[in-house]
Amino acid sequence: MFDHLISKAQLGRFYSHLKSLGFEEIRPYAKGTTSLILSARIYEKNVIIKLQRPDSPRRNFAREAKIVRTIEPFGITPPLVAYGVFEGLEYLIREFAEGEIIFYADLEKRHLFEIVEKTALLDRLGLDHGQIQGGKHIVVGERVYLIDFEKANWRKPKNLTSAVAMVLLNDNYISRRVREKFGIDGEFLDEMRNEVRDYKRTGRVSGLLRLLSAL
Repeated sequence: MFDHLISKAQLGRFYSHLKSLGFEEIRPYAKGTTSLILSARIYEKNVIIKLQRPDSPRRNFAREAKIVRTIEPFGITPPLVAYGVFEGLEYLIREFAEGEIIFYADLEKRHLFEIVEKTALLDRLGLDHGQIQGGKHIVVGERVYLIDFEKANWRKPKNLTSAVAMVLLNDNYISRRVREKFGIDGEFLDEMRNEVRDYKRTGRVSGLLRLLSAL
């Protein structure tokens, strides 16, 4: 999977480094634009390992690690396990977010509540994720997690409004599935838009939660 992105020798040395730290069952998982992603286990927990791609000039895992450490007490994202540098390449390790990305997940009402609550909390913390609308960074399982804060920053946040637009208000694959499952009509969407506007003015989520409770 990674042969054209990193030499087998260097990847093998990285595996040996991880094993020396106690990680087991290490295997390729996916490729990102700036990272090679591995899965592993340690202390009976599944983890994800992001290793900076050798062809990527970006070095932003240290900043992402700091962000994750700041917000992990709030249960928004899985806990950070480790951050380090190996042969000049940054790596970040976090606990695995069990579930499916929202693009494929079968959303229940409790998931909608949790998405609103966690994105509103991020807004209150003043951290903008920056990539919520893409549908790849919300994982839905027993819990809802936001992942990959590589492009997040402390700027005017739009987490809740981006999430509600993706899940309900915009016309896309995710919103069409949700509308069909819950029988959502145009009147409900108009009310939701009004509540989103009220949220932008006041920061109150009570109206949004009241609407969702009626589904």
